[in-house]
Amino acid sequence: MTITIDRIHRYPVKGLGPDALEAATLAPGTGLPHDRRFAVLRGGVPFDGAAPRWLPKQRFVMLMRDTALARIACHFDADAAELELVAPEHAPYRVGLADAAGRARLDAWLNALLGTRPEGTARLVEAGEQSFTDVPQNCLTLVNLASVRELATRMGCRLDPLRFRANLYVDGAPPWAEFDWVGCELQIGDAPVRVPARIPRCAATSVDPATGTRDVNVVKALRAAYGHYDMGVYAEVLAPGRVQRGDVVLPPESARPRSWLGHWMRFLGFLARSAPIVLGRR
Repeated sequence: MTITIDRIHRYPVKGLGPDALEAATLAPGTGLPHDRRFAVLRGGVPFDGAAPRWLPKQRFVMLMRDTALARIACHFDADAAELELVAPEHAPYRVGLADAAGRARLDAWLNALLGTRPEGTARLVEAGEQSFTDVPQNCLTLVNLASVRELATRMGCRLDPLRFRANLYVDGAPPWAEFDWVGCELQIGDAPVRVPARIPRCAATSVDPATGTRDVNVVKALRAAYGHYDMGVYAEVLAPGRVQRGDVVLPPESARPRSWLGHWMRFLGFLARSAPIVLGRR
């Protein structure tokens, strides 16, 4: 069965809702363009906007603790350099990144939603070359929809794949096949990538992205069903390439199911490589 990209999502503001894309151009050493470019910094945490650096997620207002974030939709217009946030029962807020006064009003808008915080007022900050992902490397996150469906069946409930906040959702692979890709290279659309590791999950996955309520314990269910709490894999971009919805994902050669013709061609190749040995030549 062909594996394809089902959805492409970026999260312009860490912890907020996704921005769906039809396509994206990838570059080596980067993730999805503008993914986690911004984050809501907790009050009292020092941050130099002139020399931004990566920080662990505990320094930010995050979905694991602040479930209200799930209800804030987010859209980033890269051409206009404008960020728009939308929350239920609130008027949308759109601001240009060069508008310092507008960004200050955006901070006030966010704090009104988040409520009074013991550590002080939160504020929106912008990343530098290293995006505000959970790991200190720029990369993509990939989730296999078949794995989500199997977990949902085991849990006896519906699981929105958006709980896992992936950049690329793929379909057509067997459940958990993506774990066999770790340490290997694969092709996603035009882009070659390498899969360095699985993604361990946290309590943020317990929050329903549609309602912002904590309703099921996904981490506990993963541990009980499979003995781990991983869902999805990281992917490092190796060369420039474009990806779009519907593009084919080619897994590592060793992980691809072979047709009878593929097996026959592999056997012929083995005979050809073995011929010098059979004839006494090495």
